[in-house]
Amino acid sequence: MNTVQENLKHIRDDIRSAAAKSGRDSEDITLLAVTKYVTIERTKEAVDAGIVDLGENRIEGFLKKQAAIGEKAVWHFIGSLQTRKVKDIIESVDYLHALDRLSLAKEIQKRSSKKIKCFVQVNVSGEESKSGVSPDETIAFIRELAAYPAIEVVGLMTMAPNTEDEDVLRSVFSGLRQLRDEAAAAHMAHAPCTLLSMGMSNDYKIAIEEGATHIRVGSALVGPY
Repeated sequence: MNTVQENLKHIRDDIRSAAAKSGRDSEDITLLAVTKYVTIERTKEAVDAGIVDLGENRIEGFLKKQAAIGEKAVWHFIGSLQTRKVKDIIESVDYLHALDRLSLAKEIQKRSSKKIKCFVQVNVSGEESKSGVSPDETIAFIRELAAYPAIEVVGLMTMAPNTEDEDVLRSVFSGLRQLRDEAAAAHMAHAPCTLLSMGMSNDYKIAIEEGATHIRVGSALVGPY
């Protein structure tokens, strides 16, 4: 298995290349190390290699790794969050990538003592297996979130289909970008909506070319699961 440092070098090169291809600055792209299937030791290796942003989708793993690593990292919860579990984790989250329903927003408002930076999850592909707000309901949903002062909508998130069809991937990623632009153009005080969380180990280069600001990379960075 490669070291995280070795993997990181290749990914940083890819980020620079994809950013240049789309006329963007690679410094504007945040790399999240998705550490949900690796050990605390491997996660620490990522932090030691210079990774600042860590993504987890299971509460137990999130809390254990945060206890071990603490303020050296920015903590992103990237998985579907059950309403009844909000109280267990929300005070420890820096970014939540999967806000997809009002019941979750209500619970965040009830449980959080700080403003939470949230990505609204959008099911751009329309797959039944994926969570998220439908594209045609996204702007209205974001408007409704104005009623919850604990929530700041910093951007949108999506999960692309598991496919190697580049046209399909580009369609999903560009669709999210267009929605983000529409939301940002509405100038909602609670929803600056400047960020795009999209792209994983198999498709992050395409996601960057289509406008991703946050890519969620697991196996390509911290190793096979």
